[in-house]
Amino acid sequence: MRKLPIALAAISALATPAMAQAAATTTTGTYVTAKPTDMISYNLIGLNIVNKANETVGEIKDLLISNGALAGYIISVGGFLGIGDHYVIVAPSAVTINYSDNDKKWTATMDVTKDQLKAAPEFKYEGRWSK
Repeated sequence: MRKLPIALAAISALATPAMAQAAATTTTGTYVTAKPTDMISYNLIGLNIVNKANETVGEIKDLLISNGALAGYIISVGGFLGIGDHYVIVAPSAVTINYSDNDKKWTATMDVTKDQLKAAPEFKYEGRWSK
């Protein structure tokens, strides 16, 4: 029984400096400490994108990484259950992604219509990007 309070105290003592470091993303050699406002791909993949009219215009399917940095979101437009999907890549600056602490939910918005996305240059998963 005494081991549990001691273990909790030890974890608490270790967690306090870690929480202080989490206030800013830092890199020390090989390791990175994430801050609470950072996103991970798990939260983005599958996230629906809505426009100002609250219409769903697409879904984030993948991320484009170039030279170690996020270069674009690969968005699926149209289609049904994966059939007839049209993929486009949009700049990260074109999509606003937010997290609501109240709802515990991620949202993505973009000032575009579904027709504008369908008319954008298509990205095809072929060659080195084959699934």
